[in-house]
Amino acid sequence: MEYGWRAALVLLTRTYYHKYRLYTIRKIVEKWAPPTENNTEAYISNVSATTGIGPDDDLGDPQQHPANWLLLAAAMAIQENGPNCRDPIPLLRAWRML
Repeated sequence: MEYGWRAALVLLTRTYYHKYRLYTIRKIVEKWAPPTENNTEAYISNVSATTGIGPDDDLGDPQQHPANWLLLAAAMAIQENGPNCRDPIPLLRAWRML
């Protein structure tokens, strides 16, 4: 389980944040779940509500604000897989592997 979380965190932090300079829920979700394939606005709204972070708020550098990125990953997993994926331990273990 940790390696799946690690893969998601690498994609979010290294690719989306560092490579593409995507630093808001809106920009990240638009890339992750484009409108041609998803109800992107609903996805953004749900992730924002779950995290408590505004859709256009700067998530900050992952090294300085890891909680924002952990919340984002968890909220996106809930959006993709439903509410049964709420165990934080594998996600926290994956963060330590980065």
